[in-house]
Amino acid sequence: MTSPLTPTQDFKRVWLITGASRGIGALIAKAALAEGDAVVAAGRNVDAIAAALGEGPALFPVRLDVTSEEEAAAAVQAALARFGRIDVLVNNAGFGLLGAVEEATLAETRRLYETNVFGVLNVTRAVLPSMRARRAGHVINISSIGGYRSAVGFGVYSSTKFAVEGLTEALHGELAPLGIHVTVVEPGYFRTDFLDQSSLAVSPNVIGDYAPTSGAVRAVAATLNRQQPGDPEKLAQAMVELARAQTPPLRLPLGTDTLRAIAQKHEFVTRETETWRALSASTDFAAA
Repeated sequence: MTSPLTPTQDFKRVWLITGASRGIGALIAKAALAEGDAVVAAGRNVDAIAAALGEGPALFPVRLDVTSEEEAAAAVQAALARFGRIDVLVNNAGFGLLGAVEEATLAETRRLYETNVFGVLNVTRAVLPSMRARRAGHVINISSIGGYRSAVGFGVYSSTKFAVEGLTEALHGELAPLGIHVTVVEPGYFRTDFLDQSSLAVSPNVIGDYAPTSGAVRAVAATLNRQQPGDPEKLAQAMVELARAQTPPLRLPLGTDTLRAIAQKHEFVTRETETWRALSASTDFAAA
């Protein structure tokens, strides 16, 4: 059973967090609750949310399969009926896929996009009307180090996060004049369950030609599990700090590995652009 209604003014912020039953989502929810905020914790299994987060007047578990537009609308309406507003939306629900691009089947790819991309769209579209009405709010989309630079073995997964980055950039421009902030968060490798079977699907197709590239990543992924450099508790605290910010960034990389990957990509892009600058510039109409 849910707790009795609590006046919305008792809470500094009201969060809606998808994928809140475990991993990063649950940790962000705990950090927000510890801050004195209210949390609408959304996930496919409401019992699992209660088991992870407990009970209390500031916590409202709701069932939400983000791939369902109808469930997204129902979850948002329930949240608004309970707390009256949503100040912070965290689009966290998602999973990974390990395998070469050619190895991934159409069905695997579609399933990944349904959650990682269309799920973000479903929930965001459901939340935005109430934020626009108040001319306030903060949409936070969880991307990845792989959303800024792709990597062998994670090409299809990275493509979904590239899509989230593109959507976030556009939303940032569209919503800033309406007083709504939008941020894409790019975590590196954090010590969560991301490399477990519960969060990472592995394509069963194996093509021998990719043994030195994506095949090598397959082999090493299991050894990296629970050895990642990032501290998920600190990630959760960083999210609370982000929600407090008066002028939040468009992008927030988290982890020194992400900072390093961004710097390396910038260096590569700059070098390659300069190498091919003459050909790139040659395609304009000739000056009159």
